[in-house]
Amino acid sequence: MIEETQAELEEHAAKAIEAFKREASKMRTGRAHSALLDGVRVEYYGSVVPLNQVASVTVMDARLLGVKPWDRSQVGAIEKAILKSDVGLTPTNKGDVLLLPVPSLTGERRRELVKVLKANAEKARRSIRQGRRDAIDMLDAIDDVPEDEVHRARKVVQEIVDLAIKKVDELLEAKEREVLEV
Repeated sequence: MIEETQAELEEHAAKAIEAFKREASKMRTGRAHSALLDGVRVEYYGSVVPLNQVASVTVMDARLLGVKPWDRSQVGAIEKAILKSDVGLTPTNKGDVLLLPVPSLTGERRRELVKVLKANAEKARRSIRQGRRDAIDMLDAIDDVPEDEVHRARKVVQEIVDLAIKKVDELLEAKEREVLEV
């Protein structure tokens, strides 16, 4: 039962870290990367699908993304989807390819992005700490295990939480450097 509780906590912490990574990768840093368009969904023959299922997204240089649809007739639909999304990029239609220039960020906008990034990191830390509370509650509910084993298990739970929070902090620091880099 103790090992299961610890495994559940590790899984919960990994999910929180992965969610933070996903949110951080969507953040525009003034540098082109294909993850900027991960949230864009395109209406494709009556159904709404992610952009990467109807087109290839390539980084052409540090400030330019290219979107090449697999079906040329979908260029207009993809262009509309990008404009409707909240990525803040305006595509240029070149016939069979859409070019998306990524504008550089102002100093004020960079600071705003860092605040959002820190809020997302805190949300991940809160989720990890909630997992710790749940794990400790589950450990306390175990009746047929000696108290010293429960105490050791609590220490392991705290080590898992400390490692996960350290990982979130490292990811935050790296992304913050990337956002503030001019």
